[in-house]
Amino acid sequence: MSTRIKTTKAMLFACMVSASTVVVGAAAQEQDAPRQVLFNNVNVFDGKSDRLAEGMSVLVEGNLIKTVSAEPIDAPNAFTVDGEGRTLMPGLIDMHSHLCIRNGMLEFRDDYDQMANGAYVGLVMQDYLDQGFTTVRDAGCNILGIAKAVNNGIVPGPRIYPSGAFLSQTGGHADTGSFNDVPGDVDDLEAHMFGFIADGVPEVIRAARHNLRAGATQIKVMAGGGVASEFDPLHTTQYSLEELKAIVGVAEDYGTYVLVHAYHDRSVNRAIDAGVRVIDHNFLVSEKTIIRMKEEGVALSVQAVQSLEAFGDPESITFFNADQKAKAAQVNAGAQQMMEWAVKHGLLMVTGGDMFGPDVVRQADNIIWFNEKVAKDTHLSLKTATSNAAEVLTWTGGMNPYKEGTLGTIAEGGYADIILIDGNPLEDIHSLKRDKVDFVMKDGVVYKNWLPDENAPAFRPAQPSREAYFGNL
Repeated sequence: MSTRIKTTKAMLFACMVSASTVVVGAAAQEQDAPRQVLFNNVNVFDGKSDRLAEGMSVLVEGNLIKTVSAEPIDAPNAFTVDGEGRTLMPGLIDMHSHLCIRNGMLEFRDDYDQMANGAYVGLVMQDYLDQGFTTVRDAGCNILGIAKAVNNGIVPGPRIYPSGAFLSQTGGHADTGSFNDVPGDVDDLEAHMFGFIADGVPEVIRAARHNLRAGATQIKVMAGGGVASEFDPLHTTQYSLEELKAIVGVAEDYGTYVLVHAYHDRSVNRAIDAGVRVIDHNFLVSEKTIIRMKEEGVALSVQAVQSLEAFGDPESITFFNADQKAKAAQVNAGAQQMMEWAVKHGLLMVTGGDMFGPDVVRQADNIIWFNEKVAKDTHLSLKTATSNAAEVLTWTGGMNPYKEGTLGTIAEGGYADIILIDGNPLEDIHSLKRDKVDFVMKDGVVYKNWLPDENAPAFRPAQPSREAYFGNL
């Protein structure tokens, strides 16, 4: 294929330009007409099928997919993109991001402030887009203002389904205070809505309502012990059944759902008893619990790289203490078997990296590792980050901020969240890696373009010259 034109961070900042101000093509369309982009000569993975539809054309109008056809599409005013046989597929969806965590939970409490955290999040969001991830479900932290800013076009970023502050009991997985805190103390992270420490039914109801008031699309609860935190051994079960039921009740009143951080049978089954719909992690459960999840329609969010690679070598995690490294090794010992049971029993599975800091640059590896180490089924693995993920996102109901179109598939009426891949990911899952993602469009706006110049959509936001940034240096 032709020489690629590589994007830069500066180019991505240019995408803050509102799509409504961009003129399509060579002035062929009137300014008040919906802009159109026609992709020809593409092989389509629609997010559901187990094979590519070859030689397809896809017409985007505004921010939605208007037509998907095996026949030529008549769109004389559209800018035409020759895909040159690339795979056109839905933008990827990461179902367990922590956009505002870098090296562990405490870095932006102890080493930097929240202004630095916001600047860091801006870079992370650009990196997600560059990798082809056009949507993320953030599984807890102070991200509600960022999500609002992305939705309002203030900053560029993937679509964000934010959970808001973690809900954690005292001594739970999101208790980021100091060991000698006394009741009533609030550490800097809790003060900035990183996590709410809430005990008892009235407190958890108030915390859940506060998150939803501020724009959360679902609620994230710490229902068991974790690896990265100080006060909660893995064997602990967190929150009483009554507390969990109260949180689920608030979510249901808002028309959405609860996901939980949980590892073992007791914590997972208590969460299911309370009406929780998604279990994240789940690494130490029995096959019996997997069967129950299948029977009751509970989804599993898989973090393959963290559990199988990173926790396979906990000594390499420099910001973990000795106890945290021991917990990581325990998780690693159970994760492979749990995932194999999940595939065997056909759970509704989604993938989410839970990858941050140095690992944020390789989110696709979570899908790749799940496929190569567990599923050995590229079709299933791709669905975990496209149509399966989109199905779970619809459980946000009335709290879903994206009601105009659908996500996770290439279909008429879907959002124009589209990536072009140099390769066939159904044959080679490594085609999802960043260096194979040649083109990224989110909501009809181009955020990455490695296509040859003659194939580049003319409505791409203007990219400032080097001189505009650096003058005559």
